[in-house]
Amino acid sequence: MIKYDLVIVGGGTAGVASAYIASKLGLNTLLVEKNDVLGGAITQGLVIPAMKLTDNEINTEFYNDLVKFAKEDNAQITYGDSNSGWFNPELLKYTLDRMLKNVNCEILFSTQPLKCTFDEENKLFSLVLKHKLLSLHIDTNYIIDATSNGEIFRILNYDFQIENEFKQASSMRFTMSGVNIQAFSDWITQLDNNKDITTSYNIDGQIMLSTASTSDESKNWALLPIFKEAIKNNDLEPNDSAYFQLFTVPNMNTSITFNAPRIILNDYEDILDPFVYSRALIQGRERVIRLSNFCKKYLKGFENAYISHISDILGVRESYRIKGEYTFTKDDIINPKTFDNIAFSCDYPIDIHSNSNNDKLEFSKHVYNIPIECLISANNKNLYGVGRIISADFEAQAALRTQKSCFSMGEAASKDIFKKLN
Repeated sequence: MIKYDLVIVGGGTAGVASAYIASKLGLNTLLVEKNDVLGGAITQGLVIPAMKLTDNEINTEFYNDLVKFAKEDNAQITYGDSNSGWFNPELLKYTLDRMLKNVNCEILFSTQPLKCTFDEENKLFSLVLKHKLLSLHIDTNYIIDATSNGEIFRILNYDFQIENEFKQASSMRFTMSGVNIQAFSDWITQLDNNKDITTSYNIDGQIMLSTASTSDESKNWALLPIFKEAIKNNDLEPNDSAYFQLFTVPNMNTSITFNAPRIILNDYEDILDPFVYSRALIQGRERVIRLSNFCKKYLKGFENAYISHISDILGVRESYRIKGEYTFTKDDIINPKTFDNIAFSCDYPIDIHSNSNNDKLEFSKHVYNIPIECLISANNKNLYGVGRIISADFEAQAALRTQKSCFSMGEAASKDIFKKLN
């Protein structure tokens, strides 16, 4: 039987931060990842850039090290608004491996949990892990569940928040290469002459830009008339214009990645249903093809572009949320409280991406603090949940699910476990 101080299940944004910090602190740590690459949304999901949050963040050691390592690997650029979270998702796969190797963290790829029990008397978890056709038996004092759907909590039959009927819309990102970015930058910055939505900078000799458009006609989207023309010409379906963002990628000088398309579900469908999820993947790839053809036909600089990458995973924004020692709520954002042990700080607003295209972005930016108790299971103090499964109500989770917050909550969980073990 192999014994660890800490096992982290899930090597996505929160899990990889947990594993790195725990190992850096000297804990005997195992990271278990079901896929063959770390990073989750930021690598396989193409979710870049990481959005900038308050300058008063807490538990940012992992993020700061990530920026340093990624810069060494030519996988990072600091944008013109001082956001250092512009990463190259392909190179970041190597960067994350290198970071965890540097702190001697043990990693099991292609491995998933099958069984988990807890010995209350000895405060010890026993895990059965499956790697292809092999089973592994692991003992550990602590577990951090970073699986995004709370797999360890489910195996142990621990409590979750009461489910909501409303689920946030999902998305599928993609990348196009062969783009004449100079031509596109000149065209889009002239089209968006007020620079309300579009930004473009020359950073270390690279053109880095961002622009967007949605179906919300109350805003001055420069691309909206072009989307309307494409819909009129039957080159797009109306829902294809629901949500559209694009960003350049560091050191991919002819590539642009898209925060699109949005996956549209019926009111009765749940993205966590395996049949619905599978149909959503098919719908997403269909929309990617339409949007890429739209870009080639209607956007300057895309004439010779081609799809170079479709996201390997669906961008699910909200799923099961654990029942922690404290449940963070919408009121905690509106009226920030004082907590004794702060896991992380945030100033991101409540950002609900609706299936009906009636998105909600609520409250002005102000800093609020989230306690460590939101990451600790109400059923077991030796089990933590990090990432989008944080103990929060639906609206609060819509503000806490961003990448930098997930990095910080993963780091906070490992630091709290280190204190308990020492």
